Amino acid sequence: MTTWITICDTCKRDDWEARAPGVTDGETFADLIEAAAEGTADVRTRRHSCLMGCARGCNVAIQGPGKLNYTVGEFDPSVEAAEAVVEYASLHAQSETGQVPYKQWPQAIKGHFATRHPPLPSDD
Repeated sequence: MTTWITICDTCKRDDWEARAPGVTDGETFADLIEAAAEGTADVRTRRHSCLMGCARGCNVAIQGPGKLNYTVGEFDPSVEAAEAVVEYASLHAQSETGQVPYKQWPQAIKGHFATRHPPLPSDD
């Protein structure tokens, strides 16, 4: 089953304008996550403007139908962080419930979880 990585493309960390004028940290992180996810089975990406986690940018949501869903944030937009997000999303996709045992989490994602949402109830 597909897991979606929804990337906030408007996230701005402190001093972002001095580091990359005109390009948000969220856009940079989105580029890195999209590149890391390329060719990864059962993981797709999309961008969304503002996940309302501004104090913890850069933010992404890891979501799958009928599964636990997570928001992770407070990342530096780096290759290491992007690869960890994609690796976790791949493990999420493989999990029936969306829960991934802590010992399997990539090191670079530990300490970045902000929320966990239960799956929406079915209409039945």
